[in-house]
Amino acid sequence: MSRKTENEIPYVSHTRGLWILSPLLVFFLLYVTTSVAVGDFYKMPVTVAFMAACTWAFIVCRPRRFSERIERFSRGAAHSNIMMMVWIFVLAGAFAQSAKYIGSVDATVNLTLSLLPANMVLAGVFLAACIISLSIGTSVGTIVALMPVAVGLADKAGAPLALMAGGVIGGAFFGDNLSFISDTTIASTRTQGCAMQDKFKANFAIVFPAALLVLALYVYLGWDLAPVTITQETEWLKVLPYLLVLGTALCGMNVMKVLILGIISTGIVASIGEKFTLMDWVSSMGNGMTGMGELIIVTLMAAGMLELIRYNGGLTYIVKHLTACIRGKRGAECSIALMAALANFCTANNTVAIVAVGNIARSVAQKYGISAPRSASLLDTASCVIQGILPYGAQLLMGSALAGLTAFAIIPYLFYPFVMGISALIFIIFGLAEKK
Repeated sequence: MSRKTENEIPYVSHTRGLWILSPLLVFFLLYVTTSVAVGDFYKMPVTVAFMAACTWAFIVCRPRRFSERIERFSRGAAHSNIMMMVWIFVLAGAFAQSAKYIGSVDATVNLTLSLLPANMVLAGVFLAACIISLSIGTSVGTIVALMPVAVGLADKAGAPLALMAGGVIGGAFFGDNLSFISDTTIASTRTQGCAMQDKFKANFAIVFPAALLVLALYVYLGWDLAPVTITQETEWLKVLPYLLVLGTALCGMNVMKVLILGIISTGIVASIGEKFTLMDWVSSMGNGMTGMGELIIVTLMAAGMLELIRYNGGLTYIVKHLTACIRGKRGAECSIALMAALANFCTANNTVAIVAVGNIARSVAQKYGISAPRSASLLDTASCVIQGILPYGAQLLMGSALAGLTAFAIIPYLFYPFVMGISALIFIIFGLAEKK
C-alpha cells in the first residue's frame, strides 16, 4: 500500500457521505426494528446486528480491493486503545466472578445496606459513582468497581436492576466529564488552549445542576423501597477485595493494576476460607473471562467498522457540513457541541472524538468570540453525553455485561447523560455562565 493511499482522506460528496455513514444506520435499524417486531430486546443478538453492519461497511467503503478493506478494518480493531479495553474486560470478568465465588459481593451488599437506609440506596449508588469517578477520572474503572455491588443491592432492596445500573453508569460520567485527571479533560483543555481549572469552572456550572436534579430524582424513585432486614453479620474478610479495589482506584492507580490486585486478594481470601478450593477459584476466574466473549467480539467489530467510516471521510463529511451552517455565536456553540457529539457517534471514544474535532472547534470559538474554557467544556460535555448513551460504547457494554442486561435495556434509565445534555443545551440557548 502506497504512502498516499495510507494517509489520504478522500473528498466526500453529499451522497457519498451518507453512504459512508449508513453502516451505523444499518446496525440501529436492524437491532431496534427486529427487537420491536418480536417484542423482546433480548432475542436479537447484538453480535449479529454488528456483523450485518460490518458487512455493509465492507460493501460501501473503500479501498477498492477487498483485502485492503480487511486490513483497514483489522487496524481499527487492533488499535492500542481497543486492545487495552479488551484486557480490562478480561480482568474485570475474572475479578467479578472470583469475588462472587468467595462471597465478596454478598458481604459488600450487606455492609452497604447496613449503612444506608433502603430508600437511599439508589441515590447512594449514584452519589458513590460520582465521587469515585471524580477521584479516579475514568468511567470504565468506576463501573468495574461498583456495578457488581449495585447488582446485589438491586436484588436485596427490590429496586429495578436497569435503574440501578443506569445510576452507576450515569454517575461514572460525572467524573469522566469533570475530573482533572480524566483524559477527556486533558484533551479538551489542550486542544482549546485553556487551563484545567478554568475549564472545570465553566463545565461545573453546566453539569452540577443536572447532577443535583438527578440525585433528587433517585431519592424520589427510591423513597418507597421496602426496608431490608440484615440477618448476617458483616464478614470483613470477604469485603476486603472490594475495599482494596475502591481504595486503590481512589488513589489513582491504573485500572488494570487495580483489577489484578483485586483478583489476587480474592485468591488470598479463598485460600484462608475453609469452604473454598483453589481449583474452584481458578474455574470461577475462567468462567468470568469467557463470559466477556460477546462483549469483546462486539468491541472489535464496532472498532473495525468505525475505522472504515473514519478512513473513508465520514468524520470529515460531518464536520464540513456542520461548520458550513454556523449562524452567529449561539450557532457556533451548537456546532462545537454537535461536532463533538457526532464525532463520538462515529468513533465510540469521547477522547478520540475531542482530539479529532478540537482544532476546528478552537478556530470556530476564536472566530465567534467564544471563550476557550467554554468551548472546552462544550466539547467535553457533548462527547460524554453521547458516550454515556452509546450502545456500542465501552461503558455501556461493560455495564450491561456485568449487570446481565442488554445495553438497550439500560439506556432508558440513563437519566444523568440525558439531563446533562439538556442542561448544556439550555446554557447555550440562553447564554448562561458565559464569559467574554
